[in-house]
Amino acid sequence: MNGSELAAVDGLRVRVGARVLVDGVSLRVRAGRVTALVGPSGSGKTTTALALLGAYPEGARVSGTVSLAGAGGAPVGHVPQHPGTVLNPARRAGVLLRDLARVHGGGPAAVRRALHDTELSEVDGLLRRYPHQLSGGQQQRLVLAQALLTGARVIVADEPTTGQDPATASRLAALFRRLAARGTGLLLLSHDLALVRESADEVVLLADGRAVRTGPPDEVLRAPARPAVPSAPTSAPAAPVRLDVTGLTARHPGGAVVLREVGLSLRAGECLALTGRTGSGKTTLGRCLAGLHPRHEGTVLLDGEPLPRSVRQRGRRRLAAVQYVFQDARSAFADHRPVLDQVARAAVRLRGRTPSAAGAESEALLAALGLDPAKAARPPGGLSGGELQRAALARALIVGPTVLVCDEITAGLDADTRASILAHLADRRDRAGLALLFVSHDPAAVDALADRVATLADGRLHPASTAHPFGRQDTAPPG
Repeated sequence: MNGSELAAVDGLRVRVGARVLVDGVSLRVRAGRVTALVGPSGSGKTTTALALLGAYPEGARVSGTVSLAGAGGAPVGHVPQHPGTVLNPARRAGVLLRDLARVHGGGPAAVRRALHDTELSEVDGLLRRYPHQLSGGQQQRLVLAQALLTGARVIVADEPTTGQDPATASRLAALFRRLAARGTGLLLLSHDLALVRESADEVVLLADGRAVRTGPPDEVLRAPARPAVPSAPTSAPAAPVRLDVTGLTARHPGGAVVLREVGLSLRAGECLALTGRTGSGKTTLGRCLAGLHPRHEGTVLLDGEPLPRSVRQRGRRRLAAVQYVFQDARSAFADHRPVLDQVARAAVRLRGRTPSAAGAESEALLAALGLDPAKAARPPGGLSGGELQRAALARALIVGPTVLVCDEITAGLDADTRASILAHLADRRDRAGLALLFVSHDPAAVDALADRVATLADGRLHPASTAHPFGRQDTAPPG
């Protein structure tokens, strides 16, 4: 390993049973440079990157070498795609950072510097919040701040722009460049090719567990033909209103107001896209509608009937009618049960299907979403993030909802998977009259799927004259 290399992977091969997850991959992470791992979901990116932390799937047989610079090895920080999985839910953000700073010989100044470097210092009241009170983007930057406090010389960032608006993603790319300029080595895993082009010095393209191309971004990222995505039809004006929201005001447990007097309506067979900056309240709105954030006031009507605030107060019919697909698909599944069983269980519990009928229906739906049922027969740890996202969507759809809330479900997916999911949602919308609330920072997905677009800012829906964040004009929802 030469002096500029902080980490080296040589001939890495990872096998679990008969499956080869990574097959002979080699790469380098150098001080002052950003190396990007790209490739479709399931290509081996996360398995390769986690090898730098000595973390492998259960039962894995590993060959090849992983080397870290220095006598004790270069400290490695990890920013996972779903940061909520590594944040202590019972501790406020400020306590987490201050304790970590003390362990690593820092103090308040180190915390302030980490917050400034990750652009969290300007977020009012952030240090007093618990992780679940932060947006996905804020959680992502909080975990990055933790990595900086440990003095990590190598940072593994797995889909760091998942769930972040374009402006925040661009600032994150600038942050990566600043960290590299200080001598940090970054290993970036991403489907966000704009981020890769803007940030990376070298790109390693993986396919089926193998490195098929390595080089500068312009050479490796030769743009393929863009996958077709469905065009958004105009909803029939006579379609019934499925969801009607008036005066919705939501608060965090500490009393801070997240949403202010929000009103919207959603018709059968219609897709309303909800956009806005990270932390603007989009996820909170979706969770209110799904009964996952009961601390709210106002009225939510489902087919003209009041919808109880909490899932605990909703019967089986209403639970099935309004489904929520989480941005963090991995945390939505139990760790040790096969994913296929968990999808089928939803049909048994909410639709009264027999286990055998639910299993057959689950396999057919997963296959339609592009996920091999044989893969879904594994526990969540055996599936990639993109595969789990398709399984999460299948679990929501299998109960036959009339309203589906999708929270950044195309974030962090490769282009083919994203197009497949959008096509399936469009088909459900058009054929079954599914009403969609589509929370997204993905302009291509919004353009492809949405009939109308609303923008949240500071907890309020902006009027129709507000400029669309992707260049169009917003059309505010009626009511």
